[in-house]
Amino acid sequence: MGEGLLAKYMGKKKLIAETGAGQHGVALATAAAYFGMECDIYMGEVDIAKQAPNVTRMKLLGTRIIPVSRGLATLKEAVDAAFEGYMKEYKDAIYCIGSVVGPHPFPKIVRDFQVVVGYEAREQFLEMTGHLPDALCAAVGGGSNSAGLFIPFLTDPVEIYGAEPLGRGSKTGDHAASLTYGKKGVLHGFESYLLQDENGEALPVYSVASGLDYPFVGPEHAFLHDMGRIKYMTVTDDEAMEAFFLLCKYEGIIPAVESAHALAYALKYAKENQTGSILVNLSGRGDKDIDFVVEQYGYGEQFDIARK
Repeated sequence: MGEGLLAKYMGKKKLIAETGAGQHGVALATAAAYFGMECDIYMGEVDIAKQAPNVTRMKLLGTRIIPVSRGLATLKEAVDAAFEGYMKEYKDAIYCIGSVVGPHPFPKIVRDFQVVVGYEAREQFLEMTGHLPDALCAAVGGGSNSAGLFIPFLTDPVEIYGAEPLGRGSKTGDHAASLTYGKKGVLHGFESYLLQDENGEALPVYSVASGLDYPFVGPEHAFLHDMGRIKYMTVTDDEAMEAFFLLCKYEGIIPAVESAHALAYALKYAKENQTGSILVNLSGRGDKDIDFVVEQYGYGEQFDIARK
């Protein structure tokens, strides 16, 4: 809604965006319908298949879905195509980027709208418990949901953890843990930590979560990583999916697969520390993922949830 209001203020007629998991796409499609604007959403063909419910939602809201087939046909390629689309229509359209990435001022725009969740969570946690959490945890791909949670707590005496997608593991190279395994590089108009080859080109990346398979991370996350204020940990596909089924079966909450990465690290933290409170950002609902999850993992029988 914030980006839609900005577009109206600037006199734009169309909203352009990329999406991986479809969450940002659905949100922007909703805003476009509300404000009476056109909306183009660029989405990789792989993600279109994985996130079919969100694709349906966007179409019902009147948005045009533009499939991207190049490369791995996932989030990075969708960002590439969205920037190209924006360059052709920049006078009448605005690129409402979905994460804290891209050239200035995109990372600040997204961060400043996303921090609403952090300020509300901080206020509500204090109201409910009388104290601040001992630790925060959120999933980190490009880094929008995590920036939104983390920034309002930066000056508080709390530990902050970002959960990066380790995919099938560091030995296979099938992951998207850019802060853990990347090095400084430039992509999409900004400098940060990039998973790259010897020529500085972005490497293919992978995550079970469509919203996390991006080879780069927002520049403010890189800064907070370098100064040591936030610790960025890794979570594999299997760890995330086990946490997904645990939350479903014990709390009746179906989380987004992206959010399950944060939950998985929170479970590790709880086992190691035994006491204290953890605030986990469940950044999305899992109704978009259920068909894919059941097709790939059944109903979680392999994780032997009942014994845990």
